[in-house]
Amino acid sequence: MPDGLPTSNIDAKNRILVVDDEPAIVETLQFVLEDAGYRVLTARSANDCLEAIARERCDLVLLDLMLPDRPGLEVLEDIGKINRSLPVVMLTAYGTIATAVEATRLGAANFLTKPWNNSKLLLEIKQTLERRQLEAENARLRSELERASPFENLIGKSEAMLQVFVMIRQVAGTSSTVLVSGESGTGKELVAKAIHESSPRGDKPFVTVNSGRIPGELLESTLFGHVRGAFSGATRDRRGCFEIAKEGTIFLDEVSTLSQETQMKLLRVIQEREFVPVGSNDPVRVDVRIIAATNEDLAAAVRQGRFREDLYYRLDVIEIELPPLRDRMDDVPLLVDEFLTQFCRRENNHFLDRHRKSTLRFTPNAQAVLMSYDWPGNVRELRNAVERAVVLATREEIGPELLPNSLLKGSRKGPSAARGAAESRPGASLSDMVEDFERRVVLAALEKHGYNQTETAKALRVALSTLNQKIQRLGIDVKRRRA
Repeated sequence: MPDGLPTSNIDAKNRILVVDDEPAIVETLQFVLEDAGYRVLTARSANDCLEAIARERCDLVLLDLMLPDRPGLEVLEDIGKINRSLPVVMLTAYGTIATAVEATRLGAANFLTKPWNNSKLLLEIKQTLERRQLEAENARLRSELERASPFENLIGKSEAMLQVFVMIRQVAGTSSTVLVSGESGTGKELVAKAIHESSPRGDKPFVTVNSGRIPGELLESTLFGHVRGAFSGATRDRRGCFEIAKEGTIFLDEVSTLSQETQMKLLRVIQEREFVPVGSNDPVRVDVRIIAATNEDLAAAVRQGRFREDLYYRLDVIEIELPPLRDRMDDVPLLVDEFLTQFCRRENNHFLDRHRKSTLRFTPNAQAVLMSYDWPGNVRELRNAVERAVVLATREEIGPELLPNSLLKGSRKGPSAARGAAESRPGASLSDMVEDFERRVVLAALEKHGYNQTETAKALRVALSTLNQKIQRLGIDVKRRRA
């Protein structure tokens, strides 16, 4: 039986299972780990190890490669069957490259040789536990996504979009003003609708006002309404969007284009919860939630004197920043599949199976073009490209010739390089292409920055924790490459 069973007063500590048949090694590791604040369980054989994992909560396993009853690699494989998320660090005095590769293939978090350096061992344990915590948090976010049924029009599985989905769920139940920022075409209105539909106001009006498309002289009347005779052509009273959106949500798109006068009146609505229609002296009380959107840096507009600072701080109570498509290429296959089905259903064409899912598929060459393009128009541009392909398709396989010329000419790698990428893996799916492309991008950035992960994360504009997760998922051995 394994000794060192946990006690209730230290359950909160990380528990490390040390598996080795040499008492001196077990005793040394136990002293080092307990001194560092860990709770230590011990096992002297494969059987004891598996029994401990099955019965007790473990956060990490230090596993010897050579055990008296079974090889450590076999035990590693069995640990994966019991608990796939449990990290295992292999320890051995007989390490070879081939054994390390096999251990990694079977799921080992790392492979260290005896005698070990205590500082390096503790650092490895700390980093491995942090990665496990990150993976658990990511799983929680994915679970949040699965429960986020109101977001049916928002598609994505990338870390950045999962964070957006969680933010929507957190703010939806409040009455706070929300600022949605992001490049044109990223889906800011969809986010605003998701917030509204998930909120207590979901059964009330959702009114959209695109400030940039309404002439300035009409915008104030559009927002606040007017009374008869307020101006030439005002032959009757007219309700504005704020009044129409009563008890619901008003979405102000391109809010950075508002004139100074309209900004001042909008500030009054936020502060006083009332407005005055054009040509009237009588204020109108209003209960409405405001969600604003911008593809411009409002803070910069404030510094330049184009946007009121007091209004900026009123709008920027909670900001949800949407990532551009080029920063969430993991989502391209999902978006493509969704758009293919949407347009096939709209056209009611014969490229639908019995479940009314599209049977159209992009060829590897076309996939490579999709994955090597920067998408300056973001999701909107991708949607348009897929729509064009569906309309022009005459057979189930869609080749590059049905994609817009702008994609073929604007590919980061160029059409020929994209074809080469596709041909390197015949029959690869779009998901495979995404993973291959992402691996190449991450490797290139790591190499450029000398495998410094902090500098690489800055260059790729992602959080360090996100980069480390990608490195692990893509199977990139940073230590070996750095060496």
